[in-house]
Amino acid sequence: MKIAILGAGSIGCFIGGAWQAADQKVAFIGRDRIGKAIEADGLTLTGSDGWRVHFAPGEVDYSMKPATLAKAELIALCVKSNGTAEAAKEIGHHARKGATIVSFQNGVSNADVLREALGTRFEVVQGSVPFNIAYLGHGRFHKGVAGDLITGESAATRALSEAIGDRPGRLKLAADMKAIAWGKLLINLNNAVNALSGKTLLEQLKERDYRRVVAASIIEALELLQEAGIEPAKIGPVPPRLLPHAMAAPNLVFNNLFLKFQRIDAKARSSMYDDLAARRPTEVDWLNGEVVKLAKSLGKEAPVNQSIVDLIKVAEVGVEKVWTPEELRWHVLQGRKIAPMFGY
Repeated sequence: MKIAILGAGSIGCFIGGAWQAADQKVAFIGRDRIGKAIEADGLTLTGSDGWRVHFAPGEVDYSMKPATLAKAELIALCVKSNGTAEAAKEIGHHARKGATIVSFQNGVSNADVLREALGTRFEVVQGSVPFNIAYLGHGRFHKGVAGDLITGESAATRALSEAIGDRPGRLKLAADMKAIAWGKLLINLNNAVNALSGKTLLEQLKERDYRRVVAASIIEALELLQEAGIEPAKIGPVPPRLLPHAMAAPNLVFNNLFLKFQRIDAKARSSMYDDLAARRPTEVDWLNGEVVKLAKSLGKEAPVNQSIVDLIKVAEVGVEKVWTPEELRWHVLQGRKIAPMFGY
């Protein structure tokens, strides 16, 4: 199978590199900055489990030209959610009819955007990336959080899953990707809090007041999902209904029990943290913003998630502020307790 990675940044380079290491033919399409780094130093992938693979510069087919899509039977779309519409235009113009497009993007609506834009010329499959990738410079991408790729079932994803087997980059197939997408989004509600904290994921998650804010945003989302008749899937070791209470558990319990299950590398940060640091637009509208949008569709409000969206929007325009755990908790929750029985 000929594969193209459209949006070969941190996630795209790791996925494509892992698949190439599993003997697949992969072409990478991305930005000049990453391309130059790989041209100079090659592509190196590492994981917190000790896995490492390196491709020399001449072994990586990396370009900035979407015309590369023409040969691909499967296109892994890894652009940020705010680039989905533009990516759909490039796919529609350059890709071969009948190719399978797998959306490995944050949020719950990108696959629908692609289907609406591309019509029946392509098969669109929703995917999910339940792990974090950090770009460490010089063409090196590090997987700091455990987890396997998940996609909907199709002939192409089934064939790719079988070809990769149990090697890094392996695919798990799922029938209900809507439930998977919402389950992943609940976990990703931590991304904005991590970005506002200015800390690594591990440092941020060790602070209970940061976790209390995340827990409140998850509880708000769960209440809205229940009203909408959507049951999010379990992603990771904790079921969705218990996730906020696990997040907001006292430090002694969380740091010595739940944090060990997550296996978070000390280098890991959220992609939203990286976007703010690089002065790029974030994906907050496709994460906490999706909760706000769901609330509006039900005639309700989502004050916790709306407050977080507002803070990220302020940061996007260049207002730099690192929020302490206490400051963020009091600003977002306004002194309210979301789950008094659990102490927050």
